[in-house]
Amino acid sequence: MTLRAYVGLSLAAVFLVTLPAAAHRLSPAYFGLTETAPDAFDVQWKVSISGGLAAVLEPQVPAGCSLTEAVRTYVIDDVRTQHGAVRCPGGLGGKEFSVNGLGETQTDVLLRVDYLDGSSSNQRLTRDEPAVTIPLRPSAFEVVRTYTGLGIEHILLGIDHLLFVLALLLLVRGVRRLVATVTAFTVAHSITLGAATLGFVHVPAAPVEAVIALSILFLASELARRRVGGGADLTERFPWVVAFSFGLLHGFGFAGALSEVGVPAQAVPLALLFFNVGVEIGQLSFIAAVFGLGWLVRSSALRVPQGWQRAAAYGIGSVAAFWVVQRTAAIF
Repeated sequence: MTLRAYVGLSLAAVFLVTLPAAAHRLSPAYFGLTETAPDAFDVQWKVSISGGLAAVLEPQVPAGCSLTEAVRTYVIDDVRTQHGAVRCPGGLGGKEFSVNGLGETQTDVLLRVDYLDGSSSNQRLTRDEPAVTIPLRPSAFEVVRTYTGLGIEHILLGIDHLLFVLALLLLVRGVRRLVATVTAFTVAHSITLGAATLGFVHVPAAPVEAVIALSILFLASELARRRVGGGADLTERFPWVVAFSFGLLHGFGFAGALSEVGVPAQAVPLALLFFNVGVEIGQLSFIAAVFGLGWLVRSSALRVPQGWQRAAAYGIGSVAAFWVVQRTAAIF
């Protein structure tokens, strides 16, 4: 890869560093309906109170349904959760569910309906589609569409994960080594995402988030040492080993994000598979965008500032160092 191609990568780094220094956590609002008796449902509504979302978003009970008990409200870890119960004569199939105020935000709402027979329906509301019709019969297609979209959203808005991938792109030389490194990262986070989601392992979220930030800081330090002539020893010689090791940690981060919205009991493998597919689609889209930017810079007459190498390394490292301190403090 030529110097100008790396310039393109560095410009992407500068773009990411200028974004708010707080990594995205998958935090769509969640509206759950669990059937407890024919046509009777327990209701759960979860929404982050940060950014005023709790005051803006107002879920609407489907037409023909009515509340049968007072709504109870709890606030834990910056998330407001409300519980209640509704009765829907004739069932929910074919009824419309909507969330007022969704068009004024950048978040999504995950609607999940669990029925007595063990089946479930999963749909995703967005600012452009703030209302959906609950299907008469739950379909696998809805699971595929919903969880693929959630996976893409998580990786593309997950600035910490993207910074890690960007640092790898800046460090690894040669197409074959880069393919092996990205593949190792993908395989590793797929393993821990599956293991954690299926309940085989459990790792507390706060330490995982802190170590993910530390992994970015490690790559940034390797990048800085190589750029000033010191040589990026471990990552330069064994980039796939480093990518695989840290990929295991990032997989736990993905699993923690997925656990926030839950997965349908009867379609766990399908939801898990396509959430991971969505993550990979988003990751490959980001890599393609970075290399596209590199090609544009290489094809242009843009003059390269002398300090761009160090700026990229220290920019990524500064944001990662902030996250390390912030997330370590959150553990205690």
